Amino acid sequence: KKKNKDKKRKRAEEDEDKLDIVGSWWVTKNFGDISGTVAIEMDQGAYIHALDTGLFTLGAPHKDDDGPSPPEQFTAIKLSDSRIALKSGYGKYLGINSDGLVIGRSDAIGSREQWEPVFQEGKMALMAANSCFISYNEEGDIVAQNKTAGEDEMIKIRSCAEREIKPKDDLIEEDRGNVKLCEINYVKKFQSFQDRKLKVSKEDSKELKKARKEGSFHETLLDRRAKLKADRYCK
Repeated sequence: KKKNKDKKRKRAEEDEDKLDIVGSWWVTKNFGDISGTVAIEMDQGAYIHALDTGLFTLGAPHKDDDGPSPPEQFTAIKLSDSRIALKSGYGKYLGINSDGLVIGRSDAIGSREQWEPVFQEGKMALMAANSCFISYNEEGDIVAQNKTAGEDEMIKIRSCAEREIKPKDDLIEEDRGNVKLCEINYVKKFQSFQDRKLKVSKEDSKELKKARKEGSFHETLLDRRAKLKADRYCK
């Protein structure tokens, strides 16, 4: 049973790691991801769509690889560590009126034009200035009228910014590759280039492989560089 639980957990983690991408639009997973051109997906393939009246509606669903159309694209502007403003393609900021209807008619960012993305358990909701969460009503209007975030308030903010793909392990850059390459990387980093020549230890790299397994890799590299007297941190 424990094995099955571990398998399930592993599968869930792998699913989480898989990027949810439509065309070149990927789902943001934290506040830091939200900047530049974004789209807000309310339903499977259906995005918030700006109308020239200053109102918003739920757009028609797109096909699998079809990203949001221009009226469904907004510019996200960070206002603080937790709040953003959203600007429509008409150059107006998204806000709310006293009835909780989402409108985009403001030329400036006031208190009603501030939004707070809320992340919890891999899901996301967007809170308006009235402390209600964004959703859509039966007519397809975009509103913020519920104080609690249920399934109807779950959204995805997609970004088309270039993603920085980070390696899964925690190795620093100089530690990647085979041991010989690592040594060259370290020499490049720490060597004083007085004679403009790279001095790399001629000793056998078997010693480095053994040290890496035993957890003394950095100390061994330091010893090898010290022998060369090529290191600005070695005597």
